[in-house]
Amino acid sequence: MLRPKIPTMPSPTGLITPPTVVEPTTVVQHHPTPVPAPTASTRPTIQLTPGTALALVGAGTAVVLVVGAVLVSMLLAVAVTGASVAVCAVVIRSLISSQHRR
Repeated sequence: MLRPKIPTMPSPTGLITPPTVVEPTTVVQHHPTPVPAPTASTRPTIQLTPGTALALVGAGTAVVLVVGAVLVSMLLAVAVTGASVAVCAVVIRSLISSQHRR
């Protein structure tokens, strides 16, 4: 009913030009100019005072505690889910085995 039409290869028309030959060109060596030495940075250096060090330690500790609490809660959720699935499996197994005895 539906037949695909196979395209036919058209024959070339007009003049056919031969492929052009590319001749190599000469390579000119370019010597790069030397890069100047880097200058001293004008940015101020960071002064780490005891107060900022204590703040950084406190912030790091808070981040570690929060991430730890999130990971522990996720692990606890997986454990509770696994235990509830195991209890459901035992209940279903006992229900099925009690039906076979009757």
